[in-house]
Amino acid sequence: MKSWDPETESDRRRLESVRVGPAEVRQGDRVRLRPRGRADILDLALAGKTATVESIEQDYDGRVYLAVTVEEDPGKDLGTLRQPGHRFFFQPEDVETLPGNTRAS
Repeated sequence: MKSWDPETESDRRRLESVRVGPAEVRQGDRVRLRPRGRADILDLALAGKTATVESIEQDYDGRVYLAVTVEEDPGKDLGTLRQPGHRFFFQPEDVETLPGNTRAS
């Protein structure tokens, strides 16, 4: 019986890109956070902030999330290292692309 490996599973659930409006967003792209719908208090506190996409991930139900670090966060280097508390997850419809760093098609 093969055992479950969270690192292998995590790699399988990462996506190369996701469409946000007319643009394709990839790791390293900058976005503006615009939480909608069921935003919580932290989402609302981050509204309007600029963030960098660290990864694009998919959960077991097929929902896609952008893992981002916020530019103004003094601990953003911890987010880049995938440490708790400095990486935030938003759905593609909760961000807007910034001109000049995303790929329009």
